Amino acid sequence: MNFNECCYNLLRKVPKGKVTTYKSLAHAMNSKACRAVGNAMNKNPYAFCDRGRVGRPTSARKQSLLVPCHRVVKSNGEVGGFASGQEAKTRMLKGEGVEIVDGKIDLDKYGFNFN
Repeated sequence: MNFNECCYNLLRKVPKGKVTTYKSLAHAMNSKACRAVGNAMNKNPYAFCDRGRVGRPTSARKQSLLVPCHRVVKSNGEVGGFASGQEAKTRMLKGEGVEIVDGKIDLDKYGFNFN
């Protein structure tokens, strides 16, 4: 299994209402390659790009939940990038119950532990 597929398999474990960081995902794979995790999220073949429209599920959106790359955030709690834009990522996270205050997520409260 290649690096990207390992990332996707681990990320599938992060439930709604929780997030992980690029760094945590890398460490869970016994790696320090945080940027490579970001690249894997950017190339997520199971994702969708709807230019920020989050609404009624389509088969593509249902498929995207197989690898919920919107649940990966920066180590400092900032939302970070997303193919559909940061606003879409923020809406998706809030829709799952994740609170974002002043552009940041409380990782102690919402962070997922792979251990």
